[in-house]
Parts: sequence; structure tokens; C-alpha cells
Amino acid sequence: MNRRHFMTASASAGLAAIPVSAQQPNAWFELRYVRMRTGSQTERTSDFLSKYFLPCAVRLGIGPVGFFSAMIGEESPFFLIVTSYPSAGAFAAGLERMASDKEFQKGFDEYNSMAELSYIRMENSLLRAFDSVPAIALPPAGDRPPRIFELRTYESNNAKAARRKIRMFNDGEASIFQRLGMAPVFFGETMVGRNLPSLTYMLSFESMAARDKLWSAFGGDPEWQKLRAQPGYSDAEIVSNITNAILRPLAFSPIR
Repeated sequence: MNRRHFMTASASAGLAAIPVSAQQPNAWFELRYVRMRTGSQTERTSDFLSKYFLPCAVRLGIGPVGFFSAMIGEESPFFLIVTSYPSAGAFAAGLERMASDKEFQKGFDEYNSMAELSYIRMENSLLRAFDSVPAIALPPAGDRPPRIFELRTYESNNAKAARRKIRMFNDGEASIFQRLGMAPVFFGETMVGRNLPSLTYMLSFESMAARDKLWSAFGGDPEWQKLRAQPGYSDAEIVSNITNAILRPLAFSPIR
């Protein structure tokens, strides 16, 4: 997607626990990567997001939203913008509403000036939330150090295998994460993006040490061992590639 179409939006919407009702409409998430090369690019991008993007999202009532930088991840440095919408139609409407916002357009024009490149490339994908976790979950706020976030993407060889992996999350894997305290933020099937079929989810942790401890506990969890032993649920049958990134929230990110 080119630079002139950087028009997504979002905002924080208060605290929430992970919804469990399948009756709630499935949210849609946009994941947008802003790839950069220099410190000046990260500064310009951070200023644009904090001074224009987020305030516009708040004005328009779109969100929740999170802004993250990469601690560990391919093609670093980059910022990741996670935006939640109640529907695919709301995503499209959000683009139009931001395009009509004069204050946002002022910052947008400045950010996309050719006088100095603000970024190298952008990349985005659209995800639909899983039935078992139909909306984004905001970690509890408070006066505390920022959390560590992990973003994981699972690719599958074909659509049938991908559906089985999603069913595996819905049938128990997501609830094991919750029980162990791995604090899922969202789970989504990629509807538009590269390397399809795939799914992506985000977890939050108090620290890297807590992350390592919890993943170790997950690997040895009896319920997880039983689930993965079921026919059709082995990694070789449903997952062809896994990528992950360790992220930290930017100072102004509502999700932190």
C-alpha cells in the first residue's frame, strides 16, 4: 500500500477482559508495519503517530489501538500499529473519515513531504478475530512499567490445514494461554495480506523473564500435551512456518 493511503485510525476504549461469548460480532484488526532505517525516521514517525494519528482516532472514536517498536524482529527497525474495528465496513469508513479530518490531513501532508523521507516502506494486513476471542483485550492499565508483547504468525500449507489450526485455538489452546497468565491481546485469521493462509496473535508479559517462564510452563502443560496429541493437530499437519517478534509499546500507546 503506498504512502498516500496511510489513513487508518484507532483509539483506546477502556479496560476489558477477553470476551468469551461467541455471540459478539467478530472484530477486524489492521496490522500496519512502518519500516524505517534511521533515527530521524523513527522520530518523525513517532511524532506523526502521537500528535496527529492518535488524537484523530480519539476524535473519531475508533479503536482500540496500540503502537509498538521492535525489540527483536525481522526487518527492524519498524513500528507496528494495531487497530481494531467492529467490522470490515468500519475499517473502510475509518479511512474515509480520517481523510476528511483537516487536522489529521495537516500532519499527514507534513509526514509525507518529499523534503525528507519519513519511512522506507509500509506493509499492512487485515485480520478477522477468532470466534472464541471475538474482540481485542486491553491489558489492565496503571502506574507500572510497560509490558513486553509477542506477536506470532503461523502459516499453513493450505486453507484446510489453517482452519484446523484455528479450530485448535478455539477448542482449547487460547484458554490454556489465559489460564497460565499469558494474557492474549488478540487472535486473528489473515483475510488480506501476504503468505496466506495464516493467522496472527499477540500475547503480553510482565517481562522477558516472565515470558520465558510462561512458555516453558505452556510446553509442559498436561492439557496442552493432550490437545496437541489429537489427530490432525500435530504441527507437521497444520503449520508450515512460524515467525515471531518481541515488541515494546511506544510511550503514547494506549495498549501497554
